[in-house]
Amino acid sequence: MEATPLARRIARCLVVTDWAWWRLPVKLRAYVAAVISAAAVAMGLALAQTEWRLLDLAKFLVLGGCAVASVASTPRVAYTVPGITRDFTTVWVLPVAILLPPAYAAVVPIPMFAALWLWVHRGVLHRTVFTAASISLTYFVASLAFGSFPVSFAGRAVGSGLHAFTWVIAVAGCEIMAGRIQTLLVGGAVKMSNPGVSLRKMNWTRDALQGLFVALDLSVLITLAVALTPALVLVALPTVLLVRRYLVHPLLVAQSRVDAKTGLLNVSTWEQEASVELSRSVRDRSAAALAVVDIDHFKRVNDTYGHLVGDRTLKAVADALRNGSRDYDRVGRFGGEEFVLLLANADDNEACRVAERLRDHIGKLAIPIDDRPEAPTVSVTISVGVAAMKRGTTRELTELLTAADSALYDAKQTGRNRVCLADVGQRAQFVAEFADQMESVRADPAGASLCPAR
Repeated sequence: MEATPLARRIARCLVVTDWAWWRLPVKLRAYVAAVISAAAVAMGLALAQTEWRLLDLAKFLVLGGCAVASVASTPRVAYTVPGITRDFTTVWVLPVAILLPPAYAAVVPIPMFAALWLWVHRGVLHRTVFTAASISLTYFVASLAFGSFPVSFAGRAVGSGLHAFTWVIAVAGCEIMAGRIQTLLVGGAVKMSNPGVSLRKMNWTRDALQGLFVALDLSVLITLAVALTPALVLVALPTVLLVRRYLVHPLLVAQSRVDAKTGLLNVSTWEQEASVELSRSVRDRSAAALAVVDIDHFKRVNDTYGHLVGDRTLKAVADALRNGSRDYDRVGRFGGEEFVLLLANADDNEACRVAERLRDHIGKLAIPIDDRPEAPTVSVTISVGVAAMKRGTTRELTELLTAADSALYDAKQTGRNRVCLADVGQRAQFVAEFADQMESVRADPAGASLCPAR
């Protein structure tokens, strides 16, 4: 009997020697193993010392089921777009940590991340396990911390009056503590993996702080609701799903505008935004330029190394084009290995300087074929066709595209790895003459000719 895709996926994970964890630098590998081991030890000790009660198990199943349902319904885009993941994983872990013995808080990330890995986003296995372990460890500590408060201040059951207020303060304090510790644990791994990354920029952006506040608010409210009566979980789950959907919506909109492989604007979005920018240049009587970029001999990369390396090459070139352009330029993927740039306020000289700088930078890139530190690298060059609109003139986007594409053809024909500038005026005259000839054909199909007179 043929194995199902899920069974094959699990079987591949059981091959220990194939784990990507072995390819990590030694210090990072040890750090990841230490956090996972600490979580496993804490879980084992907690499970051994827990007094099991049927009511606690029932409450855990309810909260755990809501957690799995919430994770399983998370849009995949929440994990594929760089930035803070808006899945609100911990809003269901905090009630478990506060209302149940610490062992439950240590265990609940297991079914949650199993559902995530199997049904939502198949990330790198050791990263998924590490994240689950960090949450398990931090909320186990949070559960112990909450249990250390005197009953007069907090306790597992919420009271009324002043006690209800201090109870909420204690819950919020434990959530903040657990969240910061978990952020430090994950941030440490990120920093060891990429020393150049700025953790401050990752965690103190407007979106990150908004997500942090919403997660804190939901966590405390759900904990309070379930503490009053577990039946209120029927209200809490739809609320979490709706709020998460609201916060993920901008990501979904952004995804519809960008090319999945490169992160640049897709062709339709680029054409819309480039047309708007070009119209603004015409109104302001300012210059503008357009560049069409093509990766030289890209097929050789795919044929030699495979399409995955080809995709890495596309992403590396796209990143170089985006990072080498100005904030108000428009960079998009036109299709295949072709890219387009609309350069605002750039005459032909400035556009050629930008194109030449990008050509030189991309030619020096060493693109690794995989994630191994010692992985072999590939290099590519680009050919660029440039067309510019002079100040005070009017050009359509299609005219500039046609002229730049013609210049790109010249760059390819004259040796590749170079920048060629188009004569937009001559090209526009040709387009106008061709349009006139087409009108003649429509008016007199028998007598008109598209061939020039000899």
